[in-house]
Amino acid sequence: MADISASQVKSLRDRTGAGMMACRDALRETEGDEEKAIEIIQKKGLSKVAKKAGAIAGDGLVHAYIHGGGRVGVLIEINCQTDFVARGDDFQQFVQETAMQVAAESPLYVSEDEIPENDLLAHTAIFRGQIEEETKATGKEKPAAAVEKIVEGKLAKWKKQVCLVEQISIMHEEKTIKTLLEELTAKLGEKINIRRFTRYEVGEGIEKKKTDLAAEVTEALKGS
Repeated sequence: MADISASQVKSLRDRTGAGMMACRDALRETEGDEEKAIEIIQKKGLSKVAKKAGAIAGDGLVHAYIHGGGRVGVLIEINCQTDFVARGDDFQQFVQETAMQVAAESPLYVSEDEIPENDLLAHTAIFRGQIEEETKATGKEKPAAAVEKIVEGKLAKWKKQVCLVEQISIMHEEKTIKTLLEELTAKLGEKINIRRFTRYEVGEGIEKKKTDLAAEVTEALKGS
């Protein structure tokens, strides 16, 4: 597989208006040939996505998905522009599959834009702490620039885990939810937007009481 640089992706995006992931995939498919990549994007209709970016998606569906015999539940809202599209099979399939994604992969946010600053700062501190502990264990101190790059890489990896649109689809290998979203927008000719979701899991957040059987027996004997 060809090694595609960020500048190549940006150049193709500037020329087509397609999403970053779509541009990267097209360049990989053509081994870095930008002109052929443009043809692929045009055939898929992905360049239409940019035109829909400013559109208002005020219709859509609120969908409930229950998994594991009631162990996990997801409530998700995905928007489109018209009721006609919302009632279509392609849109409804995307809604169902995205709800299943949330159930399986437990994202915390729809996209990176939703991550609170406090959360970013906290994880940055955690990753720096991990590097400091590694330095203490090995006795080898990394240059400041290297530490910043490592922290940046760890943050990027974490964001891919907690942001729904950055996750790799459990239904479509090697494609992110964002790529699928862009492809559906291009196919249906309407802006599609994942607005929000909530994931529930039985027992989540409840501190289950831990019993010490030996201590209970001892207490019972004292009282007898």
